[in-house]
Amino acid sequence: VDMVVWMPDTIYVFELKVNGTAQEALQLIDNNSYVIPYQTDGRRVVKVGVIFAAGTMTVEEYRVEG
Repeated sequence: VDMVVWMPDTIYVFELKVNGTAQEALQLIDNNSYVIPYQTDGRRVVKVGVIFAAGTMTVEEYRVEG
């Protein structure tokens, strides 16, 4: 996992990639079971896949599940 953000009622698990698709980033979170350590916390766990454009390093696409 690239980044985890802990909020009072939610834990956000981020996968950040250059190029590709946001869906592929979310699939990587699932394939590697990145959310499992956070599921016993009691807070809602939200997966976020973010894709950056290689040329500009700006957010090109994102997708949220959870």
